[in-house]
Amino acid sequence: MSRVTLIGAPTDIGASTRGAGMGPEALRVAGLVARLRALGLAVTDAGNLAGPPNPWRRPVRGHRHLREVTAWCQTTHDAVLAVLRAGSLPLLMGGDHSLAIGSVSALARHCREQGRRLRVIWLDAHADFNTARLTPSGNLHGMPAACLCGLGPAALTGLSGMVPALAPDDIRQVGIRSVDEGEKQLVLDTGLRVFDMRRIDELGMRAVMAQALAGLGPEDHLHLSFDVDFLDPAIAPGVGTPVRGGPDYREAQLCMEMIADTGRLGSVDLVELNPALDERNRSAELAVELMESLFGKRTLLRR
Repeated sequence: MSRVTLIGAPTDIGASTRGAGMGPEALRVAGLVARLRALGLAVTDAGNLAGPPNPWRRPVRGHRHLREVTAWCQTTHDAVLAVLRAGSLPLLMGGDHSLAIGSVSALARHCREQGRRLRVIWLDAHADFNTARLTPSGNLHGMPAACLCGLGPAALTGLSGMVPALAPDDIRQVGIRSVDEGEKQLVLDTGLRVFDMRRIDELGMRAVMAQALAGLGPEDHLHLSFDVDFLDPAIAPGVGTPVRGGPDYREAQLCMEMIADTGRLGSVDLVELNPALDERNRSAELAVELMESLFGKRTLLRR
């Protein structure tokens, strides 16, 4: 798409650490709008969504801030769906990763209406496949993939109008290197397609991304849900849940370039950037560089 609409969601309502709510502004300061426009894209910054503040309470029955997270996800769902129906590509600037329940639910609803298949590439250090029974923290940013697959509270699993919003085979997770003990068995039992860091070490990022993108059809909608903690914290320290041993700069660039090469990109989540933990905004600047590659910036012209 040549039209891109930025949607800010300034909340850390589902996270374990405060600060991700400042992510949208850090991306703006890093020049995201100007850098995308320089690629010839028609970029609209729709401003920030509004939602309940973070009450910073303890979990209740395995979920922390469920009412507030639901409100943010519903608002996100509505905003993303409106952008899709207007024929623009939504780029959601988070905020924490619980927002993906709202954005991907909107994508699932839109793809059903259009008769198209949805493929989600989930770049993350974490599987985000916890449930109330399994979670050690109750934080909902550790549950979005599970909620989208129908494993979670009804207020979240039903946002797309159908439960589940996605089948596990609609998701490809890449870069995973932190999975809670109970979560491991659920991932295995569900059949979630996970390319963890060992797989990347063994095969290389190019082969892994080729497998993750395999089978895309010409009418399929490709969504990237990009958690900044996918990156190694040595190059992107501005995240609330850093995990050592992640992809380096060139591996991350290759991911973006290969997604761009498909020509199927239809929407993006850019989440979990935490400026409070960053160093002179360098994680935001790196994220903007990766978005440039995702939207077609190249070193050379290629046939």
